[in-house]
Amino acid sequence: MTDPRSSSTPDPARTATRALPVLVVDDDADIRLALEMLLAYEGYEVWTAGSARAALARLDEEAARGRLCGAVVTDVKMPGMDGLELLAILEARDDAPPVVVVSGHADVEMAVGACRQGAVDFLEKPLDQSRVLVSVAGALERGRLERANRTLRTELGSRFDPVGASASWRAVLDDAKRAADADVPVLVTGENGTGKEVVARHLHLSGPRARGPFVAVNCAAIPDELIESELFGHEKGSFTGAHEARVGHFEAAHTGVLFLDEIGDMPLGAQAALLRALESREIRRVGGSASIPVDINVVAATNTDLAAAVDAGTFRTDLLFRLSVVTLRVPALRERPQDVEPLARHFLEAIGRRLGRRPPTLEPDAAQRLAKHPFPGNVRELRNAIEAAHVFADGDALTVDDIERVLARGPLLASAATSARAVDANGDDPFDAETFEAFKERSEALFIARKLAANDGNVKRTAEELGMQRSHLYKKLDRYGLR
Repeated sequence: MTDPRSSSTPDPARTATRALPVLVVDDDADIRLALEMLLAYEGYEVWTAGSARAALARLDEEAARGRLCGAVVTDVKMPGMDGLELLAILEARDDAPPVVVVSGHADVEMAVGACRQGAVDFLEKPLDQSRVLVSVAGALERGRLERANRTLRTELGSRFDPVGASASWRAVLDDAKRAADADVPVLVTGENGTGKEVVARHLHLSGPRARGPFVAVNCAAIPDELIESELFGHEKGSFTGAHEARVGHFEAAHTGVLFLDEIGDMPLGAQAALLRALESREIRRVGGSASIPVDINVVAATNTDLAAAVDAGTFRTDLLFRLSVVTLRVPALRERPQDVEPLARHFLEAIGRRLGRRPPTLEPDAAQRLAKHPFPGNVRELRNAIEAAHVFADGDALTVDDIERVLARGPLLASAATSARAVDANGDDPFDAETFEAFKERSEALFIARKLAANDGNVKRTAEELGMQRSHLYKKLDRYGLR
């Protein structure tokens, strides 16, 4: 490898200090020095170690100081512990940095083995400067993306934490864990807002598919004519508007869990295709001829009575049997009032994280008042109430007065008369709007809320009554905060 100082004057952008250091591990002092000089010249902070054990000690020392390593470049052939053993130890760690393996004894089998073991790249001696820099840059970027993904999963996971201590809630979670270990289809039932997706995500993270993806699909929000394309993908030109091939949710969930929410609203034609895919464990894209194997588990959820839907001819009996190998019923929040306080505190902590400051507290009498409320909208209504109370609270703690103020406004999905009273209490009377556009929005929100309440929250029946596509109604429910 040539001396990096012999190259032309570097671009300042290239030599800008990198965020995380690179650890070079090699028992050959000359190679260690050459890599250190090359990387330092390009603006990287470089740590070095003459053995695998010294590398592990350096990583632990730096971690104790709160410093992370961005990437490791290690030789394979070293006395004592070799580079592949070092790679195996690092891969077992939760915060493992990406590893680039280097060897002067390279062959295809070793390269493939190292990459299968977790190495992000394999370099052969004598080293090429450009190839080294490209490999290190790629490893650092891989590490950045993995850290961002872990952060995102943590934040997303907090949103779907299975919070609650009631016996009925813990029993559902225990049954979900058993179903996850058995890797069988699961049907989750319960009222709107009870936490069916929370149960599905808990099932995903509790079983052998935890390292695979979790893909959530709202079946009711997809137009009937597009649902097979969404589920199974399509080939370019298969229908008007299919300008390019697209991977469907089944393929995206490969090795993981596919969560089919609102399964009761899936049209019969799509139900038949779904059943075929579940039975054969393979799919065919719309407009395609090739069969694509898929390895997934399916968790479906519904707030409707699927047995009644079978009797009405709107849901297939065979699909119901296929989806409900295990059935989990999520109890309504009014059935587990002891979960109200921990959920409320959980939502307050989420508010604190989102705002980047200490979360507001919940006074004991406020918690008692919440526990006495029936919450017809379940956990979703409780979360909205906590967020609203926080907005209007005068101090750093939510008082019983703050809670009373919010609960007095009533749930949006109440009876028509209650909705009208809630409008007055909220100051949302359409006739108080300052502009015509605001008047239209408030009127539409109230109209949809009353129609939805008249249909007991059933989106499908409400859409039919309004002569509106379910997917269009779902967008309006989201827009007006009615879900």
